[in-house]
Amino acid sequence: MSGSTSQERERRIVVLISGSGTNLQALIDAQNTPALPSTRIVLVLSNRKAAYGLTRAAQANPPIPTAYLGLQPYLKANPGKTRDDYDAEVARIVVEEDPDLIVLAGWMHIMGDGFLDVVNGDRPYEGEKRVQKPIPVINLHPALPGAFDGAHAIERAYEAFQKGETKHSGAMVHRVVKEVDRGEPVLVREVEILPGEPLEAFEERLHQVEWKIIVEGTAKVLDQVAAVKPVQS
Repeated sequence: MSGSTSQERERRIVVLISGSGTNLQALIDAQNTPALPSTRIVLVLSNRKAAYGLTRAAQANPPIPTAYLGLQPYLKANPGKTRDDYDAEVARIVVEEDPDLIVLAGWMHIMGDGFLDVVNGDRPYEGEKRVQKPIPVINLHPALPGAFDGAHAIERAYEAFQKGETKHSGAMVHRVVKEVDRGEPVLVREVEILPGEPLEAFEERLHQVEWKIIVEGTAKVLDQVAAVKPVQS
């Protein structure tokens, strides 16, 4: 007799981080739960050796493989190489894991063409090897679309509120394109800034929203590119 079983194809994600890894932790906690079914983080890569997110990955159960590649050490060890070469090398490490999705979760390095050209299959990553099917890349950004692109978005939004220039900010998960923080939004959530609220309190409330939408955004894109299909038996 045929019927659905719990045997499903595992969806593979690679997460790139630079810091403490609280957004990564939300993904670790959600993998293989109803929030992110049949999903495993196969690699966490950081561009900072001291990033606590690497420890979070190593202490996960089961432990998640980690990698480190910093821009300056890479350039020092490879005279004549450029930032673009570094971005392509990060992409090579990532695509070797055969991910369905790449998630930038607090990755504090602006990716150039070298990275996106490799993951899109427009450029070989090793010899003549190319990605056969473009791998989607999403990023978590603590601001609304078109507002406060780039670094220090939370502080800049809070400052704009103090000046009466805005009443709220928010966070979004968006697809990564060559223009910084301008890719198509996947999920957007507004977060009101309260009168008299200290920056730290607003920041904490916004982080709580980020931890939810990074999981929801990851699930949404995975369901578009690698939907869970029960195996018939």
